[in-house]
Amino acid sequence: MLNLRHKLLATALLFAVAPVFSAAQGSKAGTPAAAAALAPLDINTATPDQLKAFPGIGDAYSKRIIDGRPYTAKNQLVTRGILPQATYNKIKDQIIASHPKK
Repeated sequence: MLNLRHKLLATALLFAVAPVFSAAQGSKAGTPAAAAALAPLDINTATPDQLKAFPGIGDAYSKRIIDGRPYTAKNQLVTRGILPQATYNKIKDQIIASHPKK
């Protein structure tokens, strides 16, 4: 009886963990999605689609970000009134603002 419980528990754990492993294997290091997850996105050069991939950023906010360029610091999204603080807090660790080239 104990052996059957172990087998059932092992099977249940396998099905619970399998989606996590398949999702992790689905994003290989060489794919653009994996690279985007590793490298912060520059708000001065990002496309509308790249911006809309962030949580809380839709068509309106992506347009406002693009129209407000260039930025010298990423927090200007809040100080200029482009994004509300709550939305900025969701993406601030995933973005940068490179200094515009002269």
